[in-house]
Parts: sequence; structure tokens; C-alpha cells
Amino acid sequence: MSKKMGRLYSAALEGIDAKIIEVEADINVGLHSFNIVGLGDRSLSEAKERVNSALKNAGIKPPNRENRKITINLAPADIKKTGSHYDLAIALGYLFATKQIREFDCSDKIFLGELALDGRLRPVSGALNVAQKAADEGFKYLFLPRQNANEAAAIVGLKVIPVADLREMIGILEGKIDRMPVRFNEGRDRHRIITADFSEVIGQENAKRALTIAAAGMHNVLLFGPPGVGKTFLSHALVGIMPDLTTPEAIETTKVWSAAGLSNDGLIRERPFRAPHHTASITALVGGGQDPRPGEISLAHRGILFLDELPEFQKNALEALRQPLESGVVHLARTKQSVTFPAKFILVAAMNPCPCGFYGDAEKECKCSAYEIIKYQKKISGPLLDRIDMQVKVGRVAIEELRTSSVGEARGESAAIKERVIRARATQIRRYAKLNAELSSREVRGTINMDAEARSFLETLDNSHLSPRGYYRLLKIARTIADLEEKDAVSSEHLAEAFSYRLKEIF
Repeated sequence: MSKKMGRLYSAALEGIDAKIIEVEADINVGLHSFNIVGLGDRSLSEAKERVNSALKNAGIKPPNRENRKITINLAPADIKKTGSHYDLAIALGYLFATKQIREFDCSDKIFLGELALDGRLRPVSGALNVAQKAADEGFKYLFLPRQNANEAAAIVGLKVIPVADLREMIGILEGKIDRMPVRFNEGRDRHRIITADFSEVIGQENAKRALTIAAAGMHNVLLFGPPGVGKTFLSHALVGIMPDLTTPEAIETTKVWSAAGLSNDGLIRERPFRAPHHTASITALVGGGQDPRPGEISLAHRGILFLDELPEFQKNALEALRQPLESGVVHLARTKQSVTFPAKFILVAAMNPCPCGFYGDAEKECKCSAYEIIKYQKKISGPLLDRIDMQVKVGRVAIEELRTSSVGEARGESAAIKERVIRARATQIRRYAKLNAELSSREVRGTINMDAEARSFLETLDNSHLSPRGYYRLLKIARTIADLEEKDAVSSEHLAEAFSYRLKEIF
């Protein structure tokens, strides 16, 4: 029969959600052994060596000095445990079971942190996720490394205690060290994005208008045209007209980044902008792996995913975007685990019309054969193109216009557009509690108000070969245009402009 047992709590990550894990330490008479059970991975099995060294260097009798059988159980046993953040809980459970630490109430405390060999606590992934779960489950205290403390302190109703090392942790629990909970510092954000201003874009008024609509309603955009005309620059400038994240959105976004191991000092307050290279694999783009982690589409959640040179991406990677573009989430199913990551983002894609880039250009002759052009264009499938709300041609700007234009004259154009975008989004939230691009087909039919001329205009689209999805996306774009103009009803002009972005053939 077991002589001594210690029990306390840590947490595991499944996707971006945390689960409370009970850590049990049992000491039995017998030959020395130190076993960790509970469906752990290799990093968890190696915790034995980290805990041994950390305890020894903290001046405490470690497990390898015990001539007894030591068993650490992580329950529930059917949840896969990955990572090194259980180290602190395992060490404290051992100390509790061997009575090398004064007894304390474990029922309202969660412990998180990786132990260095000298007893220091190293930062871990998912601190914000664990803090959210701990608060929801009624825990009062979260003990974790100092580097993670401000991030976790963003959650209201939980006392986050920063800890430097194992010796300090023991002192806090025994009442010898008084450590105050961290107060969330809103000012910390390492993910500031330096953006270009729309005033720096010479010409391209049609593209700027389309991107304004995209920002206001969260619509997807494809920019196509010859190389060097400003497609990439325009896409980067889009960040500057996006509203800052609200607090719920910031928490949601930071949880994704934290689960991916991209921990932040605090909440991410600016919309993410992710621009993966076209050699990115399907796993890098969508997420996954042996221990599923968020991909680029989830790291772009509530922000922008920019895919430059769209036809150069792997075809299976592009096709994997179809479901997330429709649902706003990505479901990753594995043999022993299924996780869901959020993926609500604006897709901004850029491409040339052909391999040489000059098909249809008025000034430079295309050198591609008809076969090469068709093959290149067919890399973008119809179903994927149908999910992109707006297809915008970005033309060449005349050299004379570049030479005579003064970039600095209208500095601050992005700030003015941003204010219009914020007002349009506020209108949509009041009306539907969501943005236009997120409306279902039933919501579109039931809530979009159109005048008589607009209804007559729709009748002219019978031969336009729009799919049902394309038809409803057309209505959503028109509703966004009306919101930007602060109009209650959608007019025929709004529909006509929306239809100009919904071309059946883009080349």
C-alpha cells in the first residue's frame, strides 16, 4: 500500500484550448525507480532528469537519492501530454509526497513551468490559454515563470504569481516569501507592425477602393496584374487601415500565438499580417504535425493572410484553404487526436496573369505560349476562386505620373480611411453582431435592405453565370459598400460596383 501521496494541478493544451491535469506523486517502499505515467511524450519522460537536477541544485533531496519507488501520474490518462511545462508540478508533487515542503492547499492552484537544471523556471507555451481555463474552472492562483506572467494576467478573476526559480516557489508556498499577483500591463506588445501609408501608393485608386471594402467587411481579395505595379505594396498597406483588435479578439488571437509557442509579453493588439513563402507546405499553411499546432491561416486569425505569387504555392496547400475560407475554422483530425483552430482572416492574394507576367499588358508583349498561359491560370481552381470575394486588376502606372506625383502631399490617407472602416464595421456589429463577410445565406436574404432599382438590377444578373455562393457574396460586398457610404439601403450603384469585382473570368 502507498505510504505517501501528493496531489496538485497543472494543465495540458489541446489545440488552443487548455485542460486541467491532475498531477499525483506516489511514494512506495521498494527498489529505487522514478516513473512518469499518463500518456506522456518524450519531453515529458525526460522531465525526470530535469527535476532531479533542479531539486539537487536547490538544496533538496532529489528522487535519485530515494531508495523507494516513485510514481508520477498525470490524469486523466487518456489525454496525450506533450511539452515540458509539467516540470514544476512534478517537482512540487514529489516534495509534497516526501514531506520536504510544508503542506498547503492545492485545490485552488495551478502550477506551470519548465525547470532548468539549476532550478530556474523557463517560459512555456500556452500561458494565456491555461489562465483562461483556470479562471473558468474556478481556480484562484496560477504560478508560472516570470516571462509568461503579464500575458496570463490579461485574464480577469485569476491571481497570477510570477516565479523565478524552484527555491522561490517553495518559499512562496511556505509563506516565507511574499509575492504579489501581477497586474496586467497593457503597454507591452512586441508584435508592432510597421505599415506603409496609402498616400505612398501612386495611382491604383481602384485597388485602394477594393482594399478599403475588404477591410470594412472582411472580404477576400485577389490582386492580379503585371509584375512591379504595386500589388505587394498595396497588400502591406492594408494593415494600416484595419481597426485595432478589441479585447476579446486580442485574447483570442494571443491564445493562438501562445499555443504556437510565439509567446508575447502581453496581448497582441494589432491585426496579424502573415505572408508565408510560396514554398510553404500544407502543414505549415493549415497547421498540423504529430502534435498539432496552428498553421499560418490560424496565426493570421482576425488579421490578414497574404499569399504572394499565388499560382506558385503547392496545389494541395491552396485547395486546403477552401474549407477554412468558408467556415472560419480548420479541423485537424488525427488517429488519436482531433483539434480545431480558429481561422477567420482576410485572404489577400497576388499573382501575375502568366509566367512572364505581361499577358494582357498594353505596353509590354507577353512571351508565353497559349498552353503556358492556360496551364498557369489553371493552377488556381474554380472552387477556390469562387471563395475570393473580389478579383481586382492592378494596372501599370505611367512613368510620367510617378515622376510628377508628390508622395508626401496626402500623408495620413490611411488614418482617414481607417476611420471610415471603423464606422462601417460598427454599423455591421450593431446590425448583425458580426461582419458582412460572416453572414450566412439565410441572413443575407433576410436582412439586406435593397431599394427598387437594386432589385431590378439583380434581375439583369440571371445570365451572369454566378454560383449561389458568388451571388450571396455579391450581396455582401454591396452591403459593405453601402455601409462605407453610411446608407441604410443597398442601391443599384452599390450592386454594380460589387459586380465589377466579381468577374467570371479574371484574365
